[in-house]
Amino acid sequence: MSEIELRRSLLDVVGKLEAKGFNHGSSGNVSCRIGDDILITPTGGNSANMTPERLVRLDRDGETVGEGVPSSEWHMHLAILNAYPQVRAVVHTHADSCVALSCLAKPIPAFHYMIASFGGNDVPCAPYATFGTRALADGAVAALKDRKACLLANHGMIVAAHSLQLAFDLTVKLETLARQYILACQAGQPAIIPDEEIERVLERYKGYGRSRLPG
Repeated sequence: MSEIELRRSLLDVVGKLEAKGFNHGSSGNVSCRIGDDILITPTGGNSANMTPERLVRLDRDGETVGEGVPSSEWHMHLAILNAYPQVRAVVHTHADSCVALSCLAKPIPAFHYMIASFGGNDVPCAPYATFGTRALADGAVAALKDRKACLLANHGMIVAAHSLQLAFDLTVKLETLARQYILACQAGQPAIIPDEEIERVLERYKGYGRSRLPG
């Protein structure tokens, strides 16, 4: 994919996140790898005021390549992409249900088997830190160890994935599960799936989409 195609793909994800109501105004941000550098949405950016050219390119040290001012959360995006070479795209949103659960400062447990699609038996919650700081970046990196997503306490959520499309898809899935968890908690105490069953689900997910699963 050429640089202009990648820039357009990133903007497409920004627009789809806004269309779903996951971000409003200038909240949330998206990044992806481009060679050894990263592309990230600019500060104050949204689908109404962004063009492919306004996306900001940063090197691995966080220095701007070209023009523009990156999102205030560039520390977090850069830290995640530097820490996890397999990650190629990062999505951060303030989607309502994820924000609500992040304010409890607790992980989302395995109330549903699809929690396993994020890498384990929960979706962790990183401790609260001021937005745009290295402390928040460090907390997100730690929470994403062996995971594809985490909550950010009293803030929102973040997904780290192999592609922009997968990052978007997992963002939708996480917000859906967060809403369902809230509904389940309103009805009673959700039953949590045992770790050994989550391990079986994880094994089945390894072949998901590549072969037909029984049933």
